Amino acid sequence: MFNLLVKYGPWADGRDKMPDARVLESTEGPLVERFMPRGQLDFEALVDLPALFVEETSGKGAQVARVGAITGARISGRNVVLDYTFDLGIPAVPNSALRGIAAELDIGDAEFSRTHWSVKNSDLCRALLRNSQPRRQRPKAFQLPELADIEPSLMSAMMPCHHGFDAVFAALRCAAETAGLRCQRADDLWENPAAVQDVVSLIDRSCLIVCDCTGRDPNVFYEIGIAHALGREVILITQAEPDIPCDLRHLGFVHYVNNGEGLNGLCEHLKPRLSELAVGSSSTS
Repeated sequence: MFNLLVKYGPWADGRDKMPDARVLESTEGPLVERFMPRGQLDFEALVDLPALFVEETSGKGAQVARVGAITGARISGRNVVLDYTFDLGIPAVPNSALRGIAAELDIGDAEFSRTHWSVKNSDLCRALLRNSQPRRQRPKAFQLPELADIEPSLMSAMMPCHHGFDAVFAALRCAAETAGLRCQRADDLWENPAAVQDVVSLIDRSCLIVCDCTGRDPNVFYEIGIAHALGREVILITQAEPDIPCDLRHLGFVHYVNNGEGLNGLCEHLKPRLSELAVGSSSTS
């Protein structure tokens, strides 16, 4: 059972009104008797029900409905003044989608174009859950677990598979250890038959990823895309500024020289940033 509140125009911010003559309109007789005994609205009983706040469907714009709760109601002149909140954890439902489940919710077609407050003897949450948007299509090239399992102390390094980057990895590992992190290199893993699965699993478990764009290695760019899509913190480094694609330059990057002095500088440059990210990751884990 739920309150259906339809209003001409957008709902206000937490307080609005409804003509008292429209309350319990389009509501079944037994429910009217239940919530308006002896002709008096039982606001205490009504506010206990979940509420669906709908903007009347019109030819302008794309109207949406919001799920929420009525926190208070009172008569003021010829109106009922409502205090309410929206449940921000539940996405707005476009009126076009709501019409698709209107029969299940016992909402008549004409109700979408008339301001009123009715009570419906339907399970609002179940209907919305059953008809929610389908999940994003899962990848076919590799597998991802249903739930992320991020290790707050794990940092991964994505770089070309070449011994010339061994000293770079050592510098990254030194910076990571100073920040209380352990650093793992993608090409050191041999857990799955497909190499890409090892890389994706490492990225998925890492709280942050350092990616070396030197040489414009296509594997590294593929790994950057995966890390960004999974919402991980990504730090870009390079020995040559032109190796950073224009689409990534706005994210910033660290330029370094691949010699003893340059790698020491890279380590020192990264230490405060890694420490900052490590603290943020541990506080949200």
